[in-house]
Amino acid sequence: MPGESNTVLLEKHDEEHFTAREVVRDIIIGVSDGLTVPFALAAGLSGANAPSSVVLTAGLAEVAAGAISMGLGGYLAAKSEADHYARELKREQDEIIAVPDTEAAEIAEILSEYGIQPHEYTPVVNALRKNPQAWLDFMMKFELGLEKPDPKRALQSAFTIALAYIMGGLVPLLPYMFIPKAETAAMASVVITLLALLIFGYGKGHYTGNKPFSSALQTAFIGAIASAAAFGIAKLVKP
Repeated sequence: MPGESNTVLLEKHDEEHFTAREVVRDIIIGVSDGLTVPFALAAGLSGANAPSSVVLTAGLAEVAAGAISMGLGGYLAAKSEADHYARELKREQDEIIAVPDTEAAEIAEILSEYGIQPHEYTPVVNALRKNPQAWLDFMMKFELGLEKPDPKRALQSAFTIALAYIMGGLVPLLPYMFIPKAETAAMASVVITLLALLIFGYGKGHYTGNKPFSSALQTAFIGAIASAAAFGIAKLVKP
């Protein structure tokens, strides 16, 4: 068709980005501690020759307490982040009103750091000054490096961490639910938990961009050290 050769056709480009960083971070925190702490507790009680029923009861109590504590910690951390953002937003709003020229100069300074020349960034600065909300958003993101937090983030973080902790914490306790002999249950718990730590460490490495196999070995090693320490201390101090 006439003029077709002068037409630039742009194909739709769909980019796929991983957008669940915070959720994955919460899961990692919860499962990591959930696997390690009850595992160490069970190993310590086993080292003290406690029966399976005692290990299971103490382990379940720890999982419940740990889930509540970890969930509350996640809630407070997310709430503090939201409160910090709100304070900085209010301060930035006040500065834009009180000292607009200074804030405009900061826009220019930020853009110049990206290699943009004065004749290129001056229209951008002027455009932002005419749009206070865009100006404010720009300063929050590029001057302070802050992203607006999800208002539901605190509760979501608390629930995710607590649930992940419970899921992780039940793994080392499973053998004690079905094996009455504590020594046999302890050995089964070690095997199952180390396998779970390897799988979890591999997945963590994959999603965080680290080497999966190194992450798997490191995670399992930390869990093994924690449980061995608890077991050894119990053996040393038991009457």
